[in-house]
Amino acid sequence: MARNILQMALPMTVAQLINILYNIVDRMYLGRLPGHLSLTGLGLCLPIISILMGFANLCGMGGAPLCSIHRGKGENEEAERILGNSFTLLLLFGGGLTVFCLAFRRPILYLFGASDLTFPYANDYLTIYLLGTLFVMIGLGMNPFINAQGFSRMGMMTVALGAAVNIVLDPIFIFALDMGVRGAALATVLAQGVSAAGIALYGWRRVPLLRLERRHCKVSRGELGRIMNYSLLTCVQQSVMNFGILMVQGLVNSFGVNVMAAFAAAVKIDAFAYLPVQDFGNAFSTFVAQNTGAQKTERIRRGIRSAVGVSIGFCLVSSLLVCLFAAPLMGLFVEPGETEIIAVGVEYLRIEGMCYCGIGILFLLYGLFRGLGRPGVSVVLTVVSLGTR
Repeated sequence: MARNILQMALPMTVAQLINILYNIVDRMYLGRLPGHLSLTGLGLCLPIISILMGFANLCGMGGAPLCSIHRGKGENEEAERILGNSFTLLLLFGGGLTVFCLAFRRPILYLFGASDLTFPYANDYLTIYLLGTLFVMIGLGMNPFINAQGFSRMGMMTVALGAAVNIVLDPIFIFALDMGVRGAALATVLAQGVSAAGIALYGWRRVPLLRLERRHCKVSRGELGRIMNYSLLTCVQQSVMNFGILMVQGLVNSFGVNVMAAFAAAVKIDAFAYLPVQDFGNAFSTFVAQNTGAQKTERIRRGIRSAVGVSIGFCLVSSLLVCLFAAPLMGLFVEPGETEIIAVGVEYLRIEGMCYCGIGILFLLYGLFRGLGRPGVSVVLTVVSLGTR
């Protein structure tokens, strides 16, 4: 069982780790600019970016399990209608969020801790990034459907292509063209556009289920209602998680620019470390959903035992590496002379790093209950987790 889940999870994990390179590369280059104001500006935008990504994942993680359940039952036409309506939701959410965030970006950024000193940098990055919201929605939202069809390697390759474009363009825009934080945002948007185009092209040519016709994308009250009912609790879960992040971010911002910069760098390393088990949980959700549709209960039970062992093993390795190499990892994003920033980041990483096993099990539980069609349990787990935090 573990092998089947890993075959699906590994390309997904690699894709997500590569996807993190977008902001990691931005941070590495912006951290070399004088004053760290550009890096701080990027950090202020991350909660908003997380919300945008959360809505993309809402459509993907909400629709993909339903699609997998119908595929497990052999109901391919119903699966295509679920996919088409999910794609329509992606476009609607992407357009609506772009307009809203562009219109209210000033009060939103100040709400998240921007000051008169840091606002111009955050505003420059966010304004350009928002122009690529649809690319983000398509790239992230459609990937779960590609993964659910057994094409997770191709999903990984399209993300890798976008990351390569970002790595090449970042130094050109930031330094050669002297665009600073605006260059980092522009490079990210163009890279995400390349990735989204790759997913769309490959899906149309090679994955029969993704060859959407107009009849599949036409909004159906019944199909849309099912997706929204299933996704609503997933949305609540994501919103609770993002709200918790915003509360932590607001508290961190009250300690000044150095702590803000340390947290912005450390939290990305932290996410990089435990993201593989998060994607393992997503792959496990697809595994559970397909077997739920096929009514293979015993196979689900065996999969649970295997998944727990793999997740704990990976988390133990991640905990050890992060605790041992916290300082060098911080050095990737912060100049060696900034000892206070590095010290704060190291302390955060070592405390958080000791808790990865619990995080890994939590992600497995999220995936299990989504796959069983009971996302409400995941909401309860999220509320308990963030309430404790």
